[in-house]
Amino acid sequence: MSSLIDRLKATSKLKDTAVLSESKIFHGKEMVPTPVPMINVALSGDPDGGLLPGHTMIAGPSKHFKTSFGLLMAAAYLDANPDAVLMFYDTEFGSPQAYFESFGIDINRVLHVPIMNIEQLKFDLVHQLEEMKREDNVIIMLDSMGQIASKKEIDDALKESDKADMTRAKALKSLFRMITPYFTTKNVPFISINHTYLEQTMFPKAIVSGGTGPTYSADNIWIVGRRQDKVGTEVQGYHFVINIEKSRFVREKSKIPISVSFEGGIERYSGLLEVAVELGYVTKPKQGWYMPVNPPTGEELAPSNVREKATEGRDFWNTIFDKTDFKSALKKRFEIGHIAMLTPETIEVKKGKKAEIDI
Repeated sequence: MSSLIDRLKATSKLKDTAVLSESKIFHGKEMVPTPVPMINVALSGDPDGGLLPGHTMIAGPSKHFKTSFGLLMAAAYLDANPDAVLMFYDTEFGSPQAYFESFGIDINRVLHVPIMNIEQLKFDLVHQLEEMKREDNVIIMLDSMGQIASKKEIDDALKESDKADMTRAKALKSLFRMITPYFTTKNVPFISINHTYLEQTMFPKAIVSGGTGPTYSADNIWIVGRRQDKVGTEVQGYHFVINIEKSRFVREKSKIPISVSFEGGIERYSGLLEVAVELGYVTKPKQGWYMPVNPPTGEELAPSNVREKATEGRDFWNTIFDKTDFKSALKKRFEIGHIAMLTPETIEVKKGKKAEIDI
């Protein structure tokens, strides 16, 4: 077997051909954690996980914090790689320099690329990806896919023609056919911001814009929902829900809660309390009070019950992380497991006969 596979490898005209166990395409991928454990869960199913190379799409209606979630990931990537660059393809022009800086991003490490149509994006992005080396630390963000026009759409407007543009979805599909392989072969995280619209049916469902091309390309698709966080009639912030529409790592249809306040921004430990209560790592002795516990023993991990505000702090969660298996429980709850598709019981090999596979 080894001599045959070596001969086939030597005959291949493609330089990256390798035995799967040695392939650099699937080895050496850097997983970059964000500061928010439940964002890491939404990306990888693991509170200590994070962003991997590949296409992550964040979709939702306007003002649903989509760009902010993307910039949070980009900031984490830049922090983890001091020589890294963020390429920001901009079709909306709604993110001023101060917005990047609010996430701790050095704007001298951001290459801003204004884009007017899909064809511009395709030509520039394909060229950039082709010239990149695998060891280059580059993260790419497109804001937004939903707002980008096709060249035909613009040309028709210049001719004062109001014909419907039937080429946009086809152009996006062509774009993603070209660029998707580069994300893995060049080790590039790609974040796209997209819009959703509601089906015109009796029970409308949120649909991601752009057709099938971007959807097929994506490793992760989030559809973001929200509700207001009010004290009386005053809005203090928003409670977002990241709905996992597609993922290679997280169970689809999972719902990840994340809270954002106007004063403090993204609440680092938001989303953990709901899951901890559900899984039994936090109890509610009485309304508005909480107690961290170790489920197997029932041991209380704090000297007294605490108010909900205290559950937003580092000390509360470090106690649970350090003294229980809560992180493992989170992974079990959200992460996609890799099971053996064929077990010894499934395949019966008889002497002198081919394997009989009962499927």
